[in-house]
Parts: sequence; structure tokens; C-alpha cells
Amino acid sequence: MALKSGKDEIEYLLRQVFKKYELETGNKLNLNTNRRNYEDIARMLSAISNELPYTSAELGHSHYPEDRSASKTEYPYLKYDVTGGQIKDAFNGLVAKPRSFLVDACYIYLYGVGRNRFEENILDPNLLADESDEQPSRSKKLFANRKSFLYAILILLLLLGYAIFKWIDMANKISSLKHDLVITPYQPTQAEIDSLEGVWMVYIGSPQARKSDGNRFHKFVRNIINIKYKDGYFLFNRYGAGFDHYGYMQYESPDVISIHSYLKNIENKIESPRLSLMRLIENKNKIMVISASWNFDAGTNNDIIGIREVYIKQGKGGEIKEVINTVDNHACNCKILLWSNGKEKKSFYLRNELLDSISDNSLKNLVDENSILLRVPDSVTILRSK
Repeated sequence: MALKSGKDEIEYLLRQVFKKYELETGNKLNLNTNRRNYEDIARMLSAISNELPYTSAELGHSHYPEDRSASKTEYPYLKYDVTGGQIKDAFNGLVAKPRSFLVDACYIYLYGVGRNRFEENILDPNLLADESDEQPSRSKKLFANRKSFLYAILILLLLLGYAIFKWIDMANKISSLKHDLVITPYQPTQAEIDSLEGVWMVYIGSPQARKSDGNRFHKFVRNIINIKYKDGYFLFNRYGAGFDHYGYMQYESPDVISIHSYLKNIENKIESPRLSLMRLIENKNKIMVISASWNFDAGTNNDIIGIREVYIKQGKGGEIKEVINTVDNHACNCKILLWSNGKEKKSFYLRNELLDSISDNSLKNLVDENSILLRVPDSVTILRSK
């Protein structure tokens, strides 16, 4: 029987690796979209993967050529190094063909042998490929067991009637929800859709409200938002320096837009809900948004704040991808995004920066210390001067 492969195989292997690592070390892993949370696992697996050129006969895995430059460099630049970004992407189903040395390293860590030898003596039946496609479908079994054509037609009619009933019931519930929660109350025109849809850069002063950061004075951060229209409302992904959001927008009336977003996590649970209002005025380069947000501080210091954000549109179309495992990542200590729309490519560097690095004084004044409203007023959270 064949083993799983691709996404199914590496996702299962990594989940088992995480469990074993937590049991052995007592360290609880935070499996979100921050690649730094996977670095300890990456270094542990790298210790195995960098030995692969010398262990094929002993451990039963594919042959790996020796890294001739290994003596001239160090982690994470060795040929068979595993990085936190590689593990994050593979675990989250973003890699169709995972690196073979990562797969073999997982097998060796979990079962003491490489993938080839494991396939000869399968120690974990959960790694077997699903053979359900070889079995007859339920519908074929149903009709094969019926004694008469009329009886089968009766069953089908009953099922069809039930399906229609459920569809009507669901449609009524959706209609009720849309009415009660005022969902898509206003249908935007094509011009209004074109005004909002696209890629925006957002300037935010929220780092100044983080008590755990002793260097929070006079700082800001950029986010990138990719907004796409769908059936009367808009979906978006929001990329930040340390964590990402997702959510939706809708026109409440001409030029007035509500924005709802949540922190991305692998459990798909609601975390850090954020509510904003935008007034989209034509021919304005800087669009100001008022948000009920969070300072995204550590532990009990994480609190709700009111904040002004400044949206500046970059363009429309294309795709945004995070750039990982490059020299630039290590040099800038930031998140790098590449936006490509078929005509041009543009890179964005997301990190906490000093407000004085903004040359546009009108923009700087919009996101300075005065742009933040604390839930509980005090005189120590927002530092007014050095």
C-alpha cells in the first residue's frame, strides 16, 4: 500500500513532530502565521537534515549529495537547512511539493528511519494513502440494493423534497440575518467598487501604545491591504509587520464604508475583532479611517484603543506574496511583501519605524501620538517627549 504524499503527508508529519517536541521539551508551541514560532523546530530538524548525505545506508532514505560549501557557512544558509518559514508554509498547506530533506528529517525524528525504509515497514497506518476512491460510491450502492425502480424513484423524490425544504429554510435564515444585522444594505455602483477595490498602504501609530516596548516613543507601522469585491461586499487580507488580519468591508451608504477584521490564526477562531469606519472621498490621496482597534501588546497589556489610520491606494489587481528565506529578510528584520500585477512588481517592507522617517509632514501629523485614544486615560502609555 502506498504512503501519502505532498501536502497530506507533510501536514500530518509536522503535526506529529510538534506533538513529540512538546512532550519531550515541555515547551508549548504557538502555531500561528509567525515563522519565528517555528524556528526551534526548524533548527532541531536541520540537525537531522544536514546529516542526510552520510546516513542513507543506515537510515534508509534517498541519496543526498554532500554540501561542498558547508564548511564556509552556517544556519540557515546550509544546503539542507530547514527554516521556520518552510515549516510554517508546509504546515499551513501552502506547499504542494515539500522539500524531500524536510520529509526525511520528519520521518527520522518520529520513527528513526527515512521515508524509503518506513514504506517497507509502515509503523503508522495514518500515513497510508486514502483508497476511498477505489470503493463504490454511496449512490451506486443505494441503487444496487433497491428491489424496484419505483421504490428508488420514491426515495429520490423524498430526498428532493427535503433538499428543497432545507434550501428554502436556509434562504429564509440568510434573509433574516441580512435584515437584522444590516448586511449589504447598499449596493455600490461600479465606480464605487473601483474606488475601494485594490491594494492600499495603511499608516498606523499603534506601536506607540505598547507598554511592553520601552522604545515605543514616536513610532508607526505600515500595513498592506488587498481588497477584492464579491457579491455586494468586499473581502480583504491585511498584512502587518508581525501578524496578519482578514475580514470584510461593505458600503453602508454612498462614500461610507464599514470595515470588520480579525487576527489570522490556524484554529480559525475569532481573535482581536477590529471595527472601523471609512469615508471614501474622491480625489483625496490620503483617506482617513477611525478604528476601534487593539494595541497588540503582550499579555494583560493588550487593550482596546481608538486610532486614526491613513489609507493610501497603491493600485489594482495582481497578487501579493510574502518573501521569505532571503538575505533581505535577515538584513532588514522585517516582513517583505511582493506585489505583482502583470505590469510591474513592487516590494513593501513592513516594520515598526520612527515617525521622523516620514518626509511628508502632513502624513506624519495624522499618525503621531495625538492620533491614539486610550480606553482608560493615563499619562504614561503614550510618551509625548523623550
